[in-house]
Amino acid sequence: MTTQTDQLKNHTYDTDFSVYQARNLWSGFLFGLGWVAFIDETVFHQLLHWHHFYDQSTKSIGLVSDGLFHAFSWFATVGGLFLFADLRRRSALRLKRWQGGMLLGAGSFQLYDGIIQHKIMRIHQIRYVDNVIFYDLVWNIIALLMIAAGLLLVIHTGKEAKQRGHNG
Repeated sequence: MTTQTDQLKNHTYDTDFSVYQARNLWSGFLFGLGWVAFIDETVFHQLLHWHHFYDQSTKSIGLVSDGLFHAFSWFATVGGLFLFADLRRRSALRLKRWQGGMLLGAGSFQLYDGIIQHKIMRIHQIRYVDNVIFYDLVWNIIALLMIAAGLLLVIHTGKEAKQRGHNG
């Protein structure tokens, strides 16, 4: 026979468990989104000079848009790391789930960038060449692979945690 105190403890445990499962996912997602945006900004905007975040105006506007994009990537990365640190402090970090979230965030950003920003909004292309389709395919296929790998990890860790009775 369970007492009201036992029921309350189990409810609190289940609530904490689902909150921490979600926090692991969101922490990884934010970090992955910021991380891949940072790589995009650093490699394709600054080092290779393939494009700016917004290429439909002057070079000065393009550089300002890159700065805002860079700030966004750092806010997402730092936000994800604050959540990560909090999860570690609470001994609630589930690294595989976090990594799944990271891959989902990175892939989601890259797919959004490749489809919405490159093709629908046309605010920039990945590279201004005659056969841009090759670059678009590689960009979007990598994004889909990251999303698929992230989903597999998230699904696997969710099933694994249920099998262990919320201990993982």
